[in-house]
Amino acid sequence: VQLQASGGGLVQPGGSLRLSCVASGFIFSTNAVDWYRHVPGKQREWVGFITSLSRTAYSDSVKGRFTISRDNAKNAAYLQMNNLKPEDTAVYYCTVVVGSSAYWGQGTLVTVSS
Repeated sequence: VQLQASGGGLVQPGGSLRLSCVASGFIFSTNAVDWYRHVPGKQREWVGFITSLSRTAYSDSVKGRFTISRDNAKNAAYLQMNNLKPEDTAVYYCTVVVGSSAYWGQGTLVTVSS
């Protein structure tokens, strides 16, 4: 199982970014995908998830600003982030559970700063 997250970068407050998570090594379409973020020195924070049926849920801190989607044909999940705030600065990770094991991508850094 491999997860490759990408799309991070530097963006000004109020801007947008779209993160991608490309998966391989398992049947992607049957698995939910979670997104987390982590700021060094703080606890990892759950951002949201998308189920295999594309149902989504979000943390209160990002609800209304972030949208998770998936494209099973591309084995990919996406995190669209709008109206970004400085407090959204973090390393973002995608993760899946396959069988009884959790797998994490390598993370992609998002920096929101003017």
